[in-house]
Amino acid sequence: MQAFANAEGTPMKGSMLSRALFAIVLLPMVAQPRLSLAEPLSPPSGSYELTARLELPHLERWGVDKTTIICLSNSRGSNEIPVPVVSANNPFAKCSATNLTADGTKLEYDIVCPERGSAKGHAVYEVSSDAFIGHIAMVMGAKNMTMTEVQRGRRIGECSPAKLGSAQQF
Repeated sequence: MQAFANAEGTPMKGSMLSRALFAIVLLPMVAQPRLSLAEPLSPPSGSYELTARLELPHLERWGVDKTTIICLSNSRGSNEIPVPVVSANNPFAKCSATNLTADGTKLEYDIVCPERGSAKGHAVYEVSSDAFIGHIAMVMGAKNMTMTEVQRGRRIGECSPAKLGSAQQF
């Protein structure tokens, strides 16, 4: 009994058999469509409805949810914060993101500011194709004050070019 034969029924030789196996097994794997993300270390570009709450230690009942619209762009600077801190009066406008890591749907990074004794933070997000949930643990520098901003974002469409990278203040 012949194991492998060509269309005419004659047995295949070594190199022909190798090519046939390659075509049957490997080619479909290579030809599968792949999702390509422009920037895997951030939520997809677009306009997001963002609900944020600032939580202070031992004051859990006083956190108030506030909602705004933000525009995120994947064409940001190399150290730009992927998702901005949106709480009122936050000192993170001139800060940058370092140690960005992505593991599956988890995005994590540190927020560092240039001045001595300035604020710093650590952000952890769960990101999907149309939403994200994040916690930003913040230390307010020389004040030794800690707080956490909890964010929930839902993609609501595309941004206008004038609003890319902007967040409306609360």
